[in-house]
Amino acid sequence: MSWLLLSGGLAVLLTSGAILGAALGLVGMALLHFQANGATPLAITASWNMLTDFTLSAVPLFIFLGEVLLASGISKRVYNGLTPLFARVPGQLLHTNIAVCTLFGAVSGSSTSTAAAIGSVGYPELRSRGYEPGMVVGSLAAGGTLGLLIPPSLALIIYGATQNVSIGTLFVAGMLPGLMIACAFSIWIIVRTKLGGPIAPVAEGRMDWLAVARGLKEIWPLPILIFFVLGTIYLGIATPTESAALGVVASIVLGMTWGNLDLPKLWQAFKNASLMFAAIGMILLGTVILSQAVSLLGIPRSAIDAISGFGLGPYGILLLIVIIYIVLGCFFDGISLLLMTLPITFPMIIGLGFDPIWFGIVVTLLVEIGMITPPMGLNLFVLTSISKNEVDLTTAAKASLPYWLILLGAVGLFTLFPELILWVTRW
Repeated sequence: MSWLLLSGGLAVLLTSGAILGAALGLVGMALLHFQANGATPLAITASWNMLTDFTLSAVPLFIFLGEVLLASGISKRVYNGLTPLFARVPGQLLHTNIAVCTLFGAVSGSSTSTAAAIGSVGYPELRSRGYEPGMVVGSLAAGGTLGLLIPPSLALIIYGATQNVSIGTLFVAGMLPGLMIACAFSIWIIVRTKLGGPIAPVAEGRMDWLAVARGLKEIWPLPILIFFVLGTIYLGIATPTESAALGVVASIVLGMTWGNLDLPKLWQAFKNASLMFAAIGMILLGTVILSQAVSLLGIPRSAIDAISGFGLGPYGILLLIVIIYIVLGCFFDGISLLLMTLPITFPMIIGLGFDPIWFGIVVTLLVEIGMITPPMGLNLFVLTSISKNEVDLTTAAKASLPYWLILLGAVGLFTLFPELILWVTRW
């Protein structure tokens, strides 16, 4: 009966156009009231605990940090600074897209913010130089996904805070997988350049190392910002929440001294961040209520028992969960998908004996896949909008397919070799 109310209630409310957070919360309240002997006071207590959780305050701070960087124009200076470094590499500035997205992801924490910030600079620049539009959009959309995995990551913060997993450990664990995927993206660009048709202008002349040195010199303030955001966590100086606050202050100072941030732009960034967190906060509230109901009624355990009856085994169940995430990623944005599914999938995975740190990275990768999966792939929508519809959604999706396969391959790789993620837990 609990499963019927859970699945039926969510299906009815979500297809009716109800706000996701409200749908999750209402179903949770119904389960607590009708199936858990009127245990609705638990929802009130859980909601209060979530709203007063110090750790979760890092979420609005990192959203604000990303908006400040977007408003300050710092992304353009970083992009121009790294451009000479890839002048002689096959694919040239397409690698700049990946590299700058990786650096930007190390301070913004958001996939869409990264895609928007770098795309608004990179797309017009590359199109004016004769690059193939689909490849430009594909590299930017894929590079933007790195903002969800390269620490600091909103997905990892929310995962850690809601499932009581160390956010600092998640951040360290996500660094190597994020860099490996960024390198895999660049390798694909080289392979595509060598084996496919022309996608970029032919490089001429020698490598201008003086221009490279000047470009790198231009972006010297960025490592300072990365230190405030990540270095303070890795050195044990600050918690993730404190590092987010330090990052906001540092981004404002750099934006006003190094970028073109002013008070009107700062105010607009604050408003944008407030609206974005209001939407995420509503989903968080609904998720906490649903989590209480799901946990109290033992739904994850019953799901494991039911699935185990098919003789799938732990990895068979994991494969089923991966398929579910890929399918749901077609219809929900990353953070919403994460919050909606974790109350059920997290207890299931832990019950099967998988490591919570490992699952945090893997589920973030699955959410990243959804960011470039039509019809709801937000990064695709952001980039097609930036291209002023020069590249339609179908073309953008086709160009992103190789990167989609790389992300899916990474899930398989980290499942076969979990130590690539878990080495950090051995310290």
